[in-house]
Amino acid sequence: MKYLLIIVSFFLLISCTENTQEEAHIEGKAFGTTYHIKYYSQEEFDAQKDIDSIVELVNESVSTYIPDSDISKINRGDSSIVVDNIFKDVFILSEEIHSKSNGYFDPTIGVLRNAYGFGDVKPLQEIDSTTLDSLMQFVGFDKVKLTSENTIQKKYSQIYFDFNAIAKGYGIDVIGSYLESRGVSNYLVELGGEVLAKGTNLSKQKPWTVGIEAINSDIDNRSFAETIPLKNQAMASSGNYRKFRVDSLTGKKYVHTINPLTGKAEQSDITSATVIAPTCALADAYATSFMALGLEKSEKLLQQLPNIEAYLSYNDSTGRAQVFKTAGFKDLKK
Repeated sequence: MKYLLIIVSFFLLISCTENTQEEAHIEGKAFGTTYHIKYYSQEEFDAQKDIDSIVELVNESVSTYIPDSDISKINRGDSSIVVDNIFKDVFILSEEIHSKSNGYFDPTIGVLRNAYGFGDVKPLQEIDSTTLDSLMQFVGFDKVKLTSENTIQKKYSQIYFDFNAIAKGYGIDVIGSYLESRGVSNYLVELGGEVLAKGTNLSKQKPWTVGIEAINSDIDNRSFAETIPLKNQAMASSGNYRKFRVDSLTGKKYVHTINPLTGKAEQSDITSATVIAPTCALADAYATSFMALGLEKSEKLLQQLPNIEAYLSYNDSTGRAQVFKTAGFKDLKK
């Protein structure tokens, strides 16, 4: 009976603790898109103000769309900029993923993104083999270095950083860390379709459930190919089914995922990639990497990446739509 009372008291304590956690919702704009956050907290605090401040700090460090950000100054050739911890974190993580992906994740493709019309400048009128060769000399993460003085060295001043394939995910992780610093252990952050989930949805007493958008989904009436529970995990997706540009003069189609090894903006056999990872930065970066890698190379890489799961839609040799799921992804629904 003594032990029974202890157990009952323990569960009552948990129940009381959970019941005192108030549900909160906030939303706003960040990184060129919108965010929606749901969390449970025992204390009131101005999360909106603090999160907007976090977004501003990330933008001031790594946004190419802000002319006076650190990354914009570095892209213009200023080698005197002492980068902050945000830039350092993103740079070091990018370097790690660049190595593990055999170069298929490379934030120095900025000159190519700009040339193809996916950056912040006007695209080139024509990209022939000669033009591509001249641009490729300014691509390669092995041509840049973070010095011990926290400055950036570039082999060529024209090298152009573009952290868009990882910075949004990193920013989401920072928002999650902020919420946890305020004692929040149950939350869901959704920003531009990328998600970070921690703890549980206390109002439903279930894990947070998220959806993977179908590639034939209507932008005004979106449908989902899968719904999955996330347990202390992040999810990010990448796809070329909406993000592409057709040259008005030549009629040639360019997709937003660029192969850093060839410099070409051509569709691989993968049409969309959704990645589940411990952090949103990892999920964001690997989703982009798999789009460039193609199915066969992605499968091989996934075998070497613990805690990284994927849902990849692709076209087979006959052009039929297919889906590949890692074993760990399938286990999420069990």
